[in-house]
This record gives sequence, structure tokens and C-alpha cells, in this order.
Amino acid sequence: MKLKMDIFNNIRRIREIKSLSREYMASQLNLSTSGYAKIERGDVDLKISRIQKIADVLEVDSILLFNFDTTGFFTFLNQSIQQLEKKQSGIKPGMDPHAKKYIQLLEEENKRLNALLG
Repeated sequence: MKLKMDIFNNIRRIREIKSLSREYMASQLNLSTSGYAKIERGDVDLKISRIQKIADVLEVDSILLFNFDTTGFFTFLNQSIQQLEKKQSGIKPGMDPHAKKYIQLLEEENKRLNALLG
């Protein structure tokens, strides 16, 4: 029974950490808001396929719903943010160090010019 309640609590906790509303979750899962609320309260039995859909909406591995560790989650979240920042800056893993420096210099110059215009 504890494992079952952990799943429901973990779904709620992850949703809250990601600042997603119950309404959003319900719409993504093709449920009513009250139907989704039943999931978080543990009033329903979940099939594996539904657990996978919930994990997809939350953008986490489904195993995380069974065993949620906030430390591991925040480590994962931090790594994801770092990867996103690298993608946005145009720096790719394995890129020549001189190219990285050049891109950083161009980004700094771009910020300086935008500040002058802004």
C-alpha cells in the first residue's frame, strides 16, 4: 500500500515542482480536472500505460514516479538546464576551445550592442 501511495504523492510533488496545474495535467491526459485530482488523491488504480502517459506529460522517466528522490531530481533538472543553456549558446560538446571562446566573445559583444540600442 505504501508503494501505491508513494506513486500518487510523487506525481503531485513532481507536478508542483514543475509548476504545472491540475487543469494542465488533466487536459494533457484527456481527463476532467476532477478525474485527474482522483489520481493525485490515490482514489483510482493506475495502469502502467496511464503511468507512462503521466510521466511523459511531466517529462520524467516513469521509474521516477515510483521512487521519487528530490536530490536526484534536482540534479537531473540542473543537468537539463545546463544542456539547454549550451544548446542555446551554440556551444556543442567537443567543440574546439577557440570556437567556444569566439562564440562567447560574440555573445558578449551582442549583449553590449543591445544595451547601447536598448
